[in-house]
Amino acid sequence: MSRPRLVDLGIALSLLSRVPVPLDHAAAGTRAAQAAWAYPLVGAALGGAAGGLGWALAAIGVPAGPAAAVMLAALVMVTGALHEDGLADSADGLWGGWDAARRLEIMRDSRIGAYGVLALGLGLLLRWSCLAALLAEAGPVATLAALVAVGAMSRAAMVGVMRALPLARNDGLSHRVGTVPGWAAGLAAAVGLGTGLAVLGPVAAVVLGFAGGIAAILVGRLARSRIGGQTGDILGATQQVAEILGLLALATFVAQST
Repeated sequence: MSRPRLVDLGIALSLLSRVPVPLDHAAAGTRAAQAAWAYPLVGAALGGAAGGLGWALAAIGVPAGPAAAVMLAALVMVTGALHEDGLADSADGLWGGWDAARRLEIMRDSRIGAYGVLALGLGLLLRWSCLAALLAEAGPVATLAALVAVGAMSRAAMVGVMRALPLARNDGLSHRVGTVPGWAAGLAAAVGLGTGLAVLGPVAAVVLGFAGGIAAILVGRLARSRIGGQTGDILGATQQVAEILGLLALATFVAQST
């Protein structure tokens, strides 16, 4: 892999996780938007780490419910709850203000409101229940594959929204990253779909891709209508909704196949 691509991977990993990455900050500053193509690779790696933990827990006899909770906790910790924070802030802002300016102000506020609490609680419950169902019905190896694929797909959905929507404000994380080039968005989509095909097979990968597309469209349309574009919080919400819908789709797919 060429040096710029390795730099892109480091940028993506440092942005989307708490994993310490040695970076050339000068190079990173000029490639932040281009590095978006690597988001699905980082998502796949994070999902694989959580899935590997679930496999290890299952191997020593931990039941599906507690194992799913530990896997979910690992995902939250390794990302620093970055995407969960975006989901909560987006829920508070998009439903808590009367105009775009007020909604953006609410989203910037570090305090969490009722909509944010509900979004976080329901999101965690749905993710946990889907992981527990996958572990119980499909087994730890299939759950590992599902987390790898969902991790990649949900980050590809983020990149799609980054490319499709204008910036809603002139500062913040999304503004610092900048506009994602078309080739990077296309490559991110290809990596997300390719990962699903590689680890799940064609049918489940198509189901997962459809879920990711629905998540990106729903969150994207809501953000455009409510605040006129996207922010870092909107991108975090996109990832969370895509992950929830992806896990739900795969859990349903497995249930209907058994």
